[in-house]
Amino acid sequence: MAAFTATTAVSRLFSLSTPKSSIFRPKTHLLRSTLTPSFSLKSSPALKPLRFSTTTPKITAAISVGSKLPESTLSYLDASDEVQTVTIADLTASKKAIIFAVPGAFTPTCSQKHLPGFVAKSAELKSKGVDTIACISVNDAFVMKAWKENLNINDEVLLLSDGNGDFTRAIGAELDLSDKPVGLGVRSKRYAMLVEDGVVKVLNMEDGGAFTFSGAEDMLKLL
Repeated sequence: MAAFTATTAVSRLFSLSTPKSSIFRPKTHLLRSTLTPSFSLKSSPALKPLRFSTTTPKITAAISVGSKLPESTLSYLDASDEVQTVTIADLTASKKAIIFAVPGAFTPTCSQKHLPGFVAKSAELKSKGVDTIACISVNDAFVMKAWKENLNINDEVLLLSDGNGDFTRAIGAELDLSDKPVGLGVRSKRYAMLVEDGVVKVLNMEDGGAFTFSGAEDMLKLL
């Protein structure tokens, strides 16, 4: 009798007038109304290759031939990975120096043409009386050392960091690439200069990141 009563009670519980939809459907309906987006997702268009604009208006540098270079401090990592500094005066006082800049370490033209060209021609340049050849980039000293090691450069060219862009701004060589998809931000325009005792004797400032007349061969022709 007790078993019959329990079975009857269970049967009555599931035969109540409350529909099954009241147990499950409200939650399903809530999820559909609040979580299902009312718009359709579309795939993003493919990013276009990075290109330097050819329509950027030419900006006159703050320096020119005959200018005294502004004093600034640059950095590099020594063989023990200790941060060292060198000033523009250290590089140029009572010396003949070639200073050139690139928009960025590891970028294609800088890695394949500009810097390797000065490394290859370093002996010829020094035979013409050049005491120091230095490459400057708005990258940190750690990146500059990694770039040096990647290209197997020894002491032919000094790779120096203008990490905060202080020297680059001081000479008016900023290059704003913040609109590019790779996120380079503000870097340096490409240039090469011959400096004697701190005074600019030759200044080949490119328009943006172009590479037309700031190479090692161009500087050799002027010595």
